[in-house]
Amino acid sequence: MLDAGKILVNTLMRSMRIPSVAALILVLALPAVAHDIPADVRVNAFVKPEGQRLRLLVRVPLKAMREVDFPRRGAGFLDLARADASLRNAATLWIADNVDLYEGDVRLAHPRVAEARVSLESDKSFASYEQALAHVTGPRLPDNMELYWEQGLLDVLFDYPIGSDRSDFSIRPRLERLGLRTTVVLRFLPDAGVVRAFDLHGDPGLVRLAPRWHQAAWRFVESGFFHILEGTDHLLFLLCLVIPFRKFGQLVLLVTAFTVAHSITLIASAYNLGPDALWFPPLIETLIAISILYMAIENVLGSNVGRRWLITFGFGLVHGFAFSFALRETLQFAGSHLLTSLLSFNLGVELGQLLVLVLLVPALEILFRFLVAERLGTVILSVLVGHTAWHWMTERADRLSKFPWPVLDASQLAVAVRWLMGVLILAGLAWFARGAFRQRARRRQHQSTLLPK
Repeated sequence: MLDAGKILVNTLMRSMRIPSVAALILVLALPAVAHDIPADVRVNAFVKPEGQRLRLLVRVPLKAMREVDFPRRGAGFLDLARADASLRNAATLWIADNVDLYEGDVRLAHPRVAEARVSLESDKSFASYEQALAHVTGPRLPDNMELYWEQGLLDVLFDYPIGSDRSDFSIRPRLERLGLRTTVVLRFLPDAGVVRAFDLHGDPGLVRLAPRWHQAAWRFVESGFFHILEGTDHLLFLLCLVIPFRKFGQLVLLVTAFTVAHSITLIASAYNLGPDALWFPPLIETLIAISILYMAIENVLGSNVGRRWLITFGFGLVHGFAFSFALRETLQFAGSHLLTSLLSFNLGVELGQLLVLVLLVPALEILFRFLVAERLGTVILSVLVGHTAWHWMTERADRLSKFPWPVLDASQLAVAVRWLMGVLILAGLAWFARGAFRQRARRRQHQSTLLPK
């Protein structure tokens, strides 16, 4: 009986070891599998409608297609003489099955693989559509070339049937599985001489290659709305801005000043009227941290709405540049509607800002009415925000210090002069508006003293 018990125990132990050993082997094997996934994969693609067909030219590194068994010979060289079937299989499995093309709102049928061939990594034919098409339809590499499969590129020409080359086309490239970080450099050629370039990362969703104005507008309204909600520094600036000024008239004045200011620099920067040097974005980030810190300090020391709206206008110019940095990658989706997209992005920012204020102002009222005295609460909140802004400022200033300061040449000096003139004009308008505001306030005060008590 005792021996039977020992046998049972040993059997159970062995049965438990088998899954454990298998799990250990699987865990040890995972790094090797992950190592086979390329870190960075660049895909080049052209989309061109021609008559009743749409042509998609794609170049992908062979090493990104890990589940395809390419024929080899000798010391692991790609057997080009027998590779055609596996190349077409890879083109279908990794590209055609993961690229959705639409004519209007209708998804196009599965394409025909017109050509598929291997190219060298040194080949530069995908610099233009004409060169790429001539290369893909031209002579192949010689069959006796000694080329390791990981060092080759797969060039594919797909043909899609379409109703008309004047239709609106969209694409959704789902190629993120090719590598840990996948970039698709896509060029759309709707007409002769017209090229619209896209730089897409991961899964960008549906991309309209030639959007209508309302499609571009909606995309940018959405982008601006979520940008302001996801920007912690912008939200903290708004918080510091309105902590001591929560009356409707004060909010209208401050928010209008901020909106007008950031709209000016946002649009100017989008039209390449701002500096494009590497040191400029970290400078703006540092100034944004300073703007939050200044507002927090002013809240602690005391402020008045007459001075606050002028300061808000100045800092709004800085925040507008930051908005433009976030907008740069998105502008590729504007098509031919640049100004519409800019105004729509700005509208989205204002809608997000309005939502924040609608939630923030009542929350502050409740806080100061039921939980803490207004003055004490203002100091506590401002100190907390200022502490965060101080750390941001020092970290960003440290990054900024690593950039070499530019030597002004004639073109940079001209840009600086233009911006200085613009700032002086804006300062003059602000001074005039401030004077008008003060005069109006004095008239109201004078009229109130004349009223019978």
